[in-house]
Amino acid sequence: MHTVTFRQARQFVPLAIPLGAAIGFDGVGTVLVLVVVVTLLSLATAALSWSRFSYVDGPGSVVVTRGLLARSVRTVPTDRVRGVEVEAPALHRLFGLVRVRIDAAAGAVAGDREELVVDGVTRAEGDRLRTAVLARGQAAVRADPEAPAAEPEEEIARFDPRWLRYAPLVGSYLAVPLAAVGALFRLADELPEGVRPAVDGPDLADVRVLAVAVVLGLLLLAVGSVAGAAVVNWRFRLVRRGGSLVAVRGLLTRRHTELEIDRIRGGTLSEGLGMRWVRAARTTALVTGLGQATRRGQLLPLGPEPEARALLHRLVDDPGPLLRHPPAARRRRIGRAITGGLLVTGAGALATWLLGWWWLLAAGVLLTVLGVPLGLGRYASLGHRAGPRSFTVRSGWLVREQAVLQRRAVVGWQVRQSLFQRRTGLATVVACVGAGSGGYAAVDMAADEVAAFTEAASGPWAAALRPPQR
Repeated sequence: MHTVTFRQARQFVPLAIPLGAAIGFDGVGTVLVLVVVVTLLSLATAALSWSRFSYVDGPGSVVVTRGLLARSVRTVPTDRVRGVEVEAPALHRLFGLVRVRIDAAAGAVAGDREELVVDGVTRAEGDRLRTAVLARGQAAVRADPEAPAAEPEEEIARFDPRWLRYAPLVGSYLAVPLAAVGALFRLADELPEGVRPAVDGPDLADVRVLAVAVVLGLLLLAVGSVAGAAVVNWRFRLVRRGGSLVAVRGLLTRRHTELEIDRIRGGTLSEGLGMRWVRAARTTALVTGLGQATRRGQLLPLGPEPEARALLHRLVDDPGPLLRHPPAARRRRIGRAITGGLLVTGAGALATWLLGWWWLLAAGVLLTVLGVPLGLGRYASLGHRAGPRSFTVRSGWLVREQAVLQRRAVVGWQVRQSLFQRRTGLATVVACVGAGSGGYAAVDMAADEVAAFTEAASGPWAAALRPPQR
């Protein structure tokens, strides 16, 4: 598999390009020789890499050893494992193999290196490895790893094909057809002049032709986003199996993600601007140590907002309806939204007087007027609430995100006040947690409510945020 994908041989491409340019490509025979040499080189490097890779899943830790010249030995204790994903891309499925990703709270190791990857094992070995790694203690390891005991399943969610109609309103799915079109244009630009197709573009000066082109472009974007969402979320199922949540999805690349319920500290409900128009949302679990791996924590990739909210409240108790922020927060949101328009209006008034550019003044007035509903929308997205066992904060406008967290998730608080916030009696409070993005903020809440909110949301230890008595 590594041979046909040139996985290890790719690092030699920067060396091969100038060498090939120096030798020259004279005839088909030279090209065939070059292909054979590159394939043999790929086979050799793949074989060496395979022979130098090993892994051990012991009762107390997982050890992965890799590297040709520079050897790397990575050890992760079992109790630091936060989730396991068994991934089967199309080529892996052709060879009957899978890729196992083990997410671990790795401390100083940042980014994608927080995960261990065991690539190219059989499906049975991948399932055995997933079961063994997630098991607690040596007694939980199966005696027969090839036939793990069946555990009762409870289906929590299943992707409904009707939800694909939401896809054209989700930015991440719209990026799929845009990326495909960009790749096609780049490929066409790289082709030699002799084989490049000669296509006469439409006359965009004609208003009717331009309108048809715009409609066709939007239609292609919509169809491409629906196709992209279908490929990613094909046959999506979320089930509870014992003490884990298991999500399975994907058409070309089949992914099997398992998260320990004991590690889940809450979740987020994300609603983009377009998704809010049709009451759609997505739900992501916040798992300790999983960090920014939002894809693996995603429990409902796309669906109706009531269903996404119901799933969120299965993860963590509902703290209750959100509390509105004070009127000063509304004035601050509106003021920040119209600032740009006021600056353009001032510049437009000056330009109209000196140069007669009235259109700049009109644009500034229009931006100022549009800033008012924009500020009101940003204010409407703000909210917070502390309940008996959980709390919630919400912010954002283009993408509105509401985080609901358990009290035990909080490891610290950060209170920020700018000069303007201090003058208006506002503050931004950030709950520091060891999951997700690491911090979730209540923006522009009343400063005199900060201490009461933090104590109710985390416990008496947050009383240190109370101002000293004078």
